[in-house]
Amino acid sequence: MYSRIVATGSYLPDKILTNKDLESIVDTTDQWITERTGIKQRHLAADNQSTCDLAEQAVRNAFESADIDPQSIDLIIFATTTPDRVFPSTACLLQQRLDIHGCPAFDIQAVCTGFIYALDIADKYIKTGAAKRALVIGAETLSRIIDWSDRSTCVLFADGAGAVILEANEEQGILSTHIHADGSFSDLLTTNASITGVNNIGKVHIGMKGNEVFKKAVNTLGAIVDETLEANNMQKSDIDWLVPHQANIRIINATAKKLKMPIEQVVITVQNHGNTSAASVPLALDTAIRDGRIKRGETLLLEAFGGGFTWGSALIKY
Repeated sequence: MYSRIVATGSYLPDKILTNKDLESIVDTTDQWITERTGIKQRHLAADNQSTCDLAEQAVRNAFESADIDPQSIDLIIFATTTPDRVFPSTACLLQQRLDIHGCPAFDIQAVCTGFIYALDIADKYIKTGAAKRALVIGAETLSRIIDWSDRSTCVLFADGAGAVILEANEEQGILSTHIHADGSFSDLLTTNASITGVNNIGKVHIGMKGNEVFKKAVNTLGAIVDETLEANNMQKSDIDWLVPHQANIRIINATAKKLKMPIEQVVITVQNHGNTSAASVPLALDTAIRDGRIKRGETLLLEAFGGGFTWGSALIKY
């Protein structure tokens, strides 16, 4: 028994902040941002929009794309770094809006790798028979924890949501998932405050040591490509599409080079929405499925790297 993707959905809030707009906020230029990140614009949630609001739109788009009844969902896993509340979980808040009752619903926090972690968990639920149809979401409102005077981070992070629906199927779907973490690098990409107030230094915001994160991300993602292919006895040429975490065009290009994959076979959306953390992989996946690039029967490699450090991959027969 496999867990197979039967629907995808995504949502980006209406407000757009371009690189030109940022030139009036912080000491930067469109050229500097584009050359170093590949990002041209990012979407920001409205003042009255929450992470759950973004997720709900993405999920309803997924339901509509495959005419799926929300009542058929028997597992909800919500990956986010920016939950609406400490508790109840954003998964439970979303469950309430969808009028779904009784099934397990919980959040997970693995930052940019969150969606891959959630996919891993849902896949195991389905393969063990504990669930038959799972809703997996990645959604963020990172603009709420950005220091807009820090040009090393404010140009990168933004808001969005993506979702997939998995169901038990005898046809091949998720072939394997691989997730890892190493907390010894926790200070390289972190926030400066906690909900309990312990060790707080001013208002909460993202802090990042960019060069160190970049080097570790490139090396780690290269290694997980090898791990994934070896686990499935596959060659690099067997992969039809790379669907990477949309963090930085240079990291994406480095991973594609590792796979010896033409850039035409890499789904790149970072230019349109920046780094949306847990939302970025499902956003890119939904984009490429809806515009017809990704077709049924093709083999996809999803990968991500995030604070923690966390990293992971999923090999999928779509």
